[in-house]
Amino acid sequence: MTETLYERLGGEDAIAAVVDDFYDRVLADEQVAYYFEDTNMQKQRAHQTQFISSVTGGPVEYTGTEMDAAHEGMGINAAEFGAIATHLEETLAEYDVPEGDREAVLEEIAGYRDVIVTASE
Repeated sequence: MTETLYERLGGEDAIAAVVDDFYDRVLADEQVAYYFEDTNMQKQRAHQTQFISSVTGGPVEYTGTEMDAAHEGMGINAAEFGAIATHLEETLAEYDVPEGDREAVLEEIAGYRDVIVTASE
């Protein structure tokens, strides 16, 4: 039986560790940190862990707000989306996730780009 991307990433605990470090990077980035100023980061980290676990084939159902509703009115542009994606890719690399698996995670996230990016540069 073939391992899922979720299993190759190490499961929920490993994904949670990546998410924690990912948000540390995001919050240190002036370009995008302001989006999270009024956000309960403990809850945000839990939702992101659940989301990534779900989209990578884990035995987890994402129960958070739909992506379009969650990002409505935020005015995220392509450069900001790219910055977030770069932080995720770099964090995954730091955890020695193989390039193919990093690309697969980013492809899953990129599938939501059109509902997240709503502002022009």
